[in-house]
Amino acid sequence: MGYWHSRGLRGSYLEDLINQANDLYMKQGLAAVQKIPTPIKPVELDRERGAIKLAYFEEKSTVDYIGNVQGIPICFDAKETNLTRLPISNIHEHQIRFMDRFRSLDGLSFLIVLFKKTDLCYLLPFEILSQYWNEAQNGGRKSIPADAFDPKYLIKSHSHLRLHYLEALNTYLSSLK
Repeated sequence: MGYWHSRGLRGSYLEDLINQANDLYMKQGLAAVQKIPTPIKPVELDRERGAIKLAYFEEKSTVDYIGNVQGIPICFDAKETNLTRLPISNIHEHQIRFMDRFRSLDGLSFLIVLFKKTDLCYLLPFEILSQYWNEAQNGGRKSIPADAFDPKYLIKSHSHLRLHYLEALNTYLSSLK
């Protein structure tokens, strides 16, 4: 059983950037994408401060975000790494299953990955993710190296948005045609 305080708020920097982008996309009518909260069950409360001191995750979450971009259903997870690779252990089997099912229903599934050392952020299409996932399950490489991330899916800043992922998503969509 995972406890809320044991894992902290990993990925909150990246999620903050994504949330800012999603707010702007919604205001501009470009997309409706929401953060999916992970259900928690409070175990210990600090009544004086009105805060949860200890909680556990009630169930496994699927992905971090789900929504629609101009008629296209999308789901994605946000991952951060301090390494020059993305460990496969950062991705869970239930997430792979959900993204695969979502994709089979004509949705787009992907990861947004931030490499903290280089401050570079990429969109990683599910097709590439699933190749590395399957190899790892069969005794192969246990991580996705930074050089496996296609530069054409680099997520850049735009205007006052630090993370404008719709451009990388559009490039990905163009490659599917």
